[in-house]
Amino acid sequence: MNENVKYTALSAVITRYPAHTASAVFQTYNDLLFAQQWSELEVVELPECGRCGFRGGRPENQNSRTCVVPCWLAETISMNWLKSAFGELDNPGEIFLAICAEDSSIVYYKLSAGINKPSV
Repeated sequence: MNENVKYTALSAVITRYPAHTASAVFQTYNDLLFAQQWSELEVVELPECGRCGFRGGRPENQNSRTCVVPCWLAETISMNWLKSAFGELDNPGEIFLAICAEDSSIVYYKLSAGINKPSV
């Protein structure tokens, strides 16, 4: 990973985390930047969650900033962990949890703050 040119944007923060967490962060960053083509992708430190997350503009809505927190499929997360993620991201109305698998697939789950009625 250190030799990868794309690694430079994350090199200041990714070395602070265990290898499995760093891999999920790197995999999510590459997916958002290159496959999903997000703009102004910003790395956000989430020390209470033990990783960093991302904030950026989605291609379909460049004016709005969306937050993403990466994790592994086998990782156990709690309500307190999610509450910390929302707090450290300045309490957005929603975040996306990027759940990474070892086969390099990523599934994004949209999590809303509080209880929200689903759209019909």
